[in-house]
Amino acid sequence: MTEPTEQHRTQVSDSGTEPLGTRKTTRRGGGDPSTRGRTTIADGVVEKIAGLAARDVLGVHAMGSGLSRTFGAVRDRVPGGSKSVTRGVKAEVGEVQTALDLEIVVDYGVAIADVAQAVRENVIAAVERMTGLQVVEVNIAVSDVKLPDEEDEEPEPRIQ
Repeated sequence: MTEPTEQHRTQVSDSGTEPLGTRKTTRRGGGDPSTRGRTTIADGVVEKIAGLAARDVLGVHAMGSGLSRTFGAVRDRVPGGSKSVTRGVKAEVGEVQTALDLEIVVDYGVAIADVAQAVRENVIAAVERMTGLQVVEVNIAVSDVKLPDEEDEEPEPRIQ
Protein backbone atom coordinates (compact mmCIF):
# COMPACT_ATOMS: atom_id res chain seq x y z
CA MET A 1 0.00 0.00 0.00
CA THR A 2 1.34 3.38 -0.91
CA GLU A 3 1.42 6.47 1.26
CA PRO A 4 -1.05 9.17 0.18
CA THR A 5 0.51 12.33 -1.14
CA GLU A 6 0.56 15.52 0.89
CA GLN A 7 -2.23 17.12 -1.10
CA HIS A 8 -4.68 14.29 -0.35
CA ARG A 9 -4.22 14.07 3.43
CA THR A 10 -7.17 15.29 5.45
CA GLN A 11 -8.11 15.47 9.10
CA VAL A 12 -11.41 15.68 10.90
CA SER A 13 -12.14 18.87 12.80
CA ASP A 14 -15.15 20.59 14.36
CA SER A 15 -16.06 22.06 11.02
CA GLY A 16 -15.78 18.83 9.05
CA THR A 17 -12.95 17.55 6.87
CA GLU A 18 -10.27 19.93 5.75
CA PRO A 19 -6.89 19.54 4.09
CA LEU A 20 -3.94 18.95 6.40
CA GLY A 21 -2.17 22.14 7.43
CA THR A 22 -5.21 24.39 6.94
CA ARG A 23 -6.90 23.69 10.27
CA LYS A 24 -7.62 26.75 12.37
CA THR A 25 -6.35 26.88 15.93
CA THR A 26 -9.16 26.99 18.49
CA ARG A 27 -9.00 27.68 22.21
CA ARG A 28 -9.85 24.72 24.40
CA GLY A 29 -13.02 25.09 26.43
CA GLY A 30 -14.14 28.09 24.45
CA GLY A 31 -16.13 31.00 25.75
CA ASP A 32 -15.90 33.13 28.82
CA PRO A 33 -13.99 31.49 31.72
CA SER A 34 -16.70 32.63 34.16
CA THR A 35 -19.13 30.25 32.46
CA ARG A 36 -16.89 27.19 32.98
CA GLY A 37 -18.00 26.22 36.44
CA ARG A 38 -19.95 27.27 39.47
CA THR A 39 -18.91 29.04 42.64
CA THR A 40 -21.02 28.57 45.74
CA ILE A 41 -20.67 30.67 48.86
CA ALA A 42 -21.83 29.23 52.18
CA ASP A 43 -24.17 31.16 54.45
CA GLY A 44 -21.48 31.16 57.14
CA VAL A 45 -19.02 32.97 54.88
CA VAL A 46 -21.48 35.80 54.24
CA GLU A 47 -22.36 35.88 57.96
CA LYS A 48 -18.69 36.29 58.93
CA ILE A 49 -18.15 39.10 56.43
CA ALA A 50 -21.32 40.88 57.57
CA GLY A 51 -20.49 40.41 61.26
CA LEU A 52 -17.02 41.89 60.90
CA ALA A 53 -18.32 44.78 58.78
CA ALA A 54 -21.06 45.60 61.31
CA ARG A 55 -18.63 45.56 64.24
CA ASP A 56 -16.44 48.11 62.42
CA VAL A 57 -19.16 50.78 62.73
CA LEU A 58 -18.75 53.32 65.52
CA GLY A 59 -21.63 53.02 67.98
CA VAL A 60 -22.07 49.24 67.66
CA HIS A 61 -21.25 47.84 71.09
CA ALA A 62 -21.99 44.16 70.43
CA MET A 63 -23.87 41.77 68.17
CA GLY A 64 -26.69 39.42 69.13
CA SER A 65 -29.33 39.30 71.85
CA GLY A 66 -28.48 39.22 75.55
CA LEU A 67 -29.00 35.46 75.68
CA SER A 68 -26.78 34.72 72.68
CA ARG A 69 -24.08 37.03 74.07
CA THR A 70 -24.23 35.22 77.42
CA PHE A 71 -23.88 31.81 75.80
CA GLY A 72 -21.16 33.21 73.56
CA ALA A 73 -19.24 34.51 76.57
CA VAL A 74 -19.31 31.04 78.11
CA ARG A 75 -18.28 29.41 74.82
CA ASP A 76 -15.45 31.93 74.38
CA ARG A 77 -13.98 30.86 77.72
CA VAL A 78 -13.77 27.20 76.77
CA PRO A 79 -10.16 26.32 75.92
CA GLY A 80 -9.77 26.29 72.16
CA GLY A 81 -12.92 28.37 71.73
CA SER A 82 -12.85 31.63 69.85
CA LYS A 83 -15.06 34.66 69.55
CA SER A 84 -17.96 34.08 67.22
CA VAL A 85 -17.99 36.75 64.54
CA THR A 86 -21.30 35.41 63.26
CA ARG A 87 -23.15 36.07 66.53
CA GLY A 88 -26.21 38.20 65.77
CA VAL A 89 -26.02 37.62 62.00
CA LYS A 90 -28.25 35.41 59.86
CA ALA A 91 -27.78 35.16 56.09
CA GLU A 92 -29.85 33.57 53.37
CA VAL A 93 -27.66 33.04 50.33
CA GLY A 94 -28.95 32.27 46.85
CA GLU A 95 -27.06 31.86 43.60
CA VAL A 96 -26.67 35.59 42.92
CA GLN A 97 -28.38 37.35 45.84
CA THR A 98 -28.30 37.37 49.63
CA ALA A 99 -30.44 38.79 52.41
CA LEU A 100 -29.18 39.50 55.92
CA ASP A 101 -30.69 39.91 59.38
CA LEU A 102 -28.52 41.54 62.04
CA GLU A 103 -29.15 42.00 65.75
CA ILE A 104 -27.04 44.70 67.36
CA VAL A 105 -26.48 46.44 70.69
CA VAL A 106 -25.69 50.14 70.39
CA ASP A 107 -23.79 52.41 72.75
CA TYR A 108 -25.89 54.85 74.76
CA GLY A 109 -25.98 58.35 73.28
CA VAL A 110 -25.57 57.47 69.61
CA ALA A 111 -28.31 58.14 67.06
CA ILE A 112 -29.71 54.66 66.44
CA ALA A 113 -30.99 55.52 62.95
CA ASP A 114 -27.54 56.80 61.95
CA VAL A 115 -25.78 53.72 63.36
CA ALA A 116 -28.25 51.40 61.60
CA GLN A 117 -27.73 53.24 58.30
CA ALA A 118 -23.93 53.09 58.67
CA VAL A 119 -24.09 49.37 59.51
CA ARG A 120 -26.32 48.72 56.50
CA GLU A 121 -23.98 50.60 54.14
CA ASN A 122 -20.82 48.97 55.51
CA VAL A 123 -22.29 45.46 55.40
CA ILE A 124 -23.63 45.86 51.86
CA ALA A 125 -20.31 47.24 50.59
CA ALA A 126 -18.24 44.48 52.24
CA VAL A 127 -20.47 41.57 51.21
CA GLU A 128 -20.92 42.72 47.62
CA ARG A 129 -17.22 43.50 47.19
CA MET A 130 -15.98 40.23 48.64
CA THR A 131 -18.59 37.80 47.32
CA GLY A 132 -20.00 39.39 44.19
CA LEU A 133 -23.48 38.63 45.51
CA GLN A 134 -26.17 41.28 45.30
CA VAL A 135 -27.40 42.20 48.79
CA VAL A 136 -31.16 42.64 48.46
CA GLU A 137 -31.85 43.60 52.08
CA VAL A 138 -30.19 44.11 55.43
CA ASN A 139 -32.67 44.04 58.30
CA ILE A 140 -31.33 45.45 61.56
CA ALA A 141 -32.86 44.81 64.97
CA VAL A 142 -31.50 46.86 67.87
CA SER A 143 -31.92 44.55 70.85
CA ASP A 144 -30.28 46.64 73.57
CA VAL A 145 -28.50 49.85 74.49
CA LYS A 146 -25.21 49.67 76.40
CA LEU A 147 -25.35 52.18 79.24
CA PRO A 148 -22.07 53.80 80.35
CA ASP A 149 -22.33 52.47 83.94
CA GLU A 150 -23.29 48.90 82.95
CA GLU A 151 -20.68 46.21 83.19
CA ASP A 152 -20.05 44.10 80.14
CA GLU A 153 -21.66 40.67 80.23
CA GLU A 154 -18.24 39.29 79.37
CA PRO A 155 -16.13 39.95 82.48
CA GLU A 156 -12.39 40.35 82.38
CA PRO A 157 -10.47 37.06 82.42
CA ARG A 158 -8.81 36.26 85.74
CA ILE A 159 -5.48 35.56 84.08
CA GLN A 160 -3.97 38.15 81.79
